Amino acid sequence: MKHLFVVVTSFLLLQCSSLPTAEQPVKPTVTGNALEYKLDGKTYEGFLAMDSSITGKRPGVLVIHEWWGVNDYPKQRAKQLADLGYVAFVMDVYGKGILAKDHVEAGKLSSANGDPKILLKKIYKALEILKSNPNVDPNKIGAIGYCFGGGGVIELALDGADLKGGVVSFHGMLGSKNLVTGVKKIKTNVLVHHGADDPFIPKNVVETFVKTIADAKAPVTFVSHPGAVHGFTRPGADKHGLPGLAYNEKADYASFESMKDFFAKNFK
Repeated sequence: MKHLFVVVTSFLLLQCSSLPTAEQPVKPTVTGNALEYKLDGKTYEGFLAMDSSITGKRPGVLVIHEWWGVNDYPKQRAKQLADLGYVAFVMDVYGKGILAKDHVEAGKLSSANGDPKILLKKIYKALEILKSNPNVDPNKIGAIGYCFGGGGVIELALDGADLKGGVVSFHGMLGSKNLVTGVKKIKTNVLVHHGADDPFIPKNVVETFVKTIADAKAPVTFVSHPGAVHGFTRPGADKHGLPGLAYNEKADYASFESMKDFFAKNFK
């Protein structure tokens, strides 16, 4: 496997729109539906999106939500992935109908799933569901995650999962306790988009992450977006009233286009 490690300190030159990427329209043939499933006796409800105009098997992409839960944001991202020709499945980490009302509750819910063993068990269950879909080629799977979910896809890579499409983390958690031992296990390509001014991820954590993957020559591409803070892909992120949480148009567009190119290349 080709080893990749790139630290980008300048934005890609893209023609941005005033419309965030998450609000871009998708084809009318793209549909999304709730999908209920069980794990250890508990009921979960994910969201499956695909383009009905496409026939035959196609790559599948798992989506891991932010610490808020399965709200409209990850569902829209799944529809956008379906618009690109993939089948996308938003997994549910918390349980059917459980959405955080505020950042305090979100912190409690995400912390309860902070143990990598707990989270990975749920991720692998969701991957089984995605792979079993009749429209999905089980040999062509990728994953993306935002914030809490971004940390989730990194955990998946550190656990040695071998996904042809690779995994993409957007403003995700970087301080995994499995980093040192797991970095040698990484088999899948990893793309990490990080806000250079993100106050939620301490600088020493970022430095440790970058140094560890560089020393291991892991297949990880690390992209740092100057001026961007946490949640830079999320329209209205600043409305939560948390300092250091805000949308950034340039980082949003750069990371979205980068993800598209990443999957297009890996799924060939």
